[in-house]
Amino acid sequence: MTRFTIASFNVKNLIGADKEYYKFQSYTPEEYAWKQDWMADQLLTMDADIVGFQEIFEEDALRSVIAEADALGAASNAASIPDKSKRYHRKAIFRKLAYTPYGTNGLAFAPNVADGGPGERRPGVAIVSRFGFVGTPQVIQDLPEPVDIPFSALRRADGDAVGDDADAGYFRLRRLSRPILKAKIPVPTNDGQTQTITVFNCHLKSKLGEHISPEPRDLTNYDPTARALGSLRAALRRMAEAWVLRAEIVKELDAGNPVMVLGDFNDGEHAVSSEIISGEVPFKNYAWMLRHDAKTKRDRYTDSENQKIRGAINKVRLHSAEKLFVRGSSRDMVYTSAFGGTFESIDQIYMSRHFHPDYKKRIGQMEYFSALNDHLTDGSHPEAPYNKLASDHGQIIAHIVMGQDDDA
Repeated sequence: MTRFTIASFNVKNLIGADKEYYKFQSYTPEEYAWKQDWMADQLLTMDADIVGFQEIFEEDALRSVIAEADALGAASNAASIPDKSKRYHRKAIFRKLAYTPYGTNGLAFAPNVADGGPGERRPGVAIVSRFGFVGTPQVIQDLPEPVDIPFSALRRADGDAVGDDADAGYFRLRRLSRPILKAKIPVPTNDGQTQTITVFNCHLKSKLGEHISPEPRDLTNYDPTARALGSLRAALRRMAEAWVLRAEIVKELDAGNPVMVLGDFNDGEHAVSSEIISGEVPFKNYAWMLRHDAKTKRDRYTDSENQKIRGAINKVRLHSAEKLFVRGSSRDMVYTSAFGGTFESIDQIYMSRHFHPDYKKRIGQMEYFSALNDHLTDGSHPEAPYNKLASDHGQIIAHIVMGQDDDA
């Protein structure tokens, strides 16, 4: 069996020393050195073949982290991996302990097109791959055509909307808050060939309220309705961005391509935005359901139509790596974010049915799922270690085995 690992890592504001990324926020040389060392150590621990990064302000800073991780890995190999003169060097444990460097050729960086000057920086995303890429990774942020999302009228006259009721307004999206990075990655298979997997790395709009003038931002003059309106805008934007990502995912699935989606969704698995990305969960049976064009109360979907509907939904559905892991283990909770006493998973790895254990035509499946979250605090202890410099997100890794079990 051939194995590979894929991970998501929100690094929390990676930028060089003495550079103001947000207003009055920057790292001293010592703070930057600490953050770079911490990130390199996390990368070494993760040892993932494919990593999607979020909150990258500078490509050079990320390259420095990867180079340090490679140096740490080389030192670890020298200390712990026996050479061929040792008769036990073939033991499986040493294959698992050995670190493979990323090098310099397998990094794709997507800067944020809205990135500004000092104090007004906007982060991008990146993917590092030990397998390289097929073609040039694609960046999706400025949309070729605006996405207009109309709302339907709530009142009807004689069965049709008339007058002002005919125009219920719409939400328009021209640009994503952060880029989506789409990469095709050739993963080794059991027969010495490769299987190309389409990987999407995203960082959707946060829950932080989006406020525009003249709405008051001074918290000493707290305006609860204006704050709520800012949250509404953020949620609308996040869900619209999720739809843009979903449309790209469906294109790949319709083409028959295996897909993995990872990143900071800024929402839990059951949030509307996450469900937009993953797709609908089909009903057990549609044969009991009244047809959309029913003429009588007996007009329901047939058994053959039920199979067709379920097949169409399952074909383009994604599955949470975390939930697949929980289903097959005794764990009942994984979290990647903690704030104010709330622990939740907002970083996700989703996979198409090509990797689902119940799909007969699968090309592989997940055998393990890891979460590095011991560094997280819930925000209630401002003096807690790592609170400023380490990431405020946990890192997640899906361990994939290609091929099928013999008894599948």
